[in-house]
Amino acid sequence: MAKSDAETVLHDLFVRGLDGDAAAYRAFLQKLSAHLRAFLARRLFGWPDEVEDLVQECLLAMHNQRHTYQSDQPLTAWVHAIARYKMIDLLRSKAGREALHDPLDDELAVFADSATEASDARRDLAGLLDTLPDRHRLPIVHVKLEGLSVAETARLTGMSESAVKVGIHRGLKALALKIGKTSS
Repeated sequence: MAKSDAETVLHDLFVRGLDGDAAAYRAFLQKLSAHLRAFLARRLFGWPDEVEDLVQECLLAMHNQRHTYQSDQPLTAWVHAIARYKMIDLLRSKAGREALHDPLDDELAVFADSATEASDARRDLAGLLDTLPDRHRLPIVHVKLEGLSVAETARLTGMSESAVKVGIHRGLKALALKIGKTSS
């Protein structure tokens, strides 16, 4: 069975590093980092932030366990075994942490209250707007609530652009006064 190019290069650099060649060991770590990053990224594509941490953990474990490597065996098999164990450790720790979290239920009172509050706010706003004359209410509804431009609102209502702007200003001022009276 023929060795892959990655296997050949990594094996050669690693063995030379074990024999004391510091430059070869440094080159091995750089090439191995890239190899591990790709290996782990394919398996942890949902957690890209975890990949780099796991690469560092794998490199440290391989450095600490380098004396256990048998030079007649494929290096990448040894490397991948260590990487898989580290990945399993990560997944176990994540599963343990996830088990501590209660899933949010869409039926919770918190969500029901916010939906109720939003509909109450819409109703209250509609009631307040109904107290304004059309020259103030329509510009606010079209520009501020529906997102139309001042020019579009002017064409739609038959008002001039400056009348639309004045209507918005005076209408918002009147609403602020009404809200101030009801909250005090």
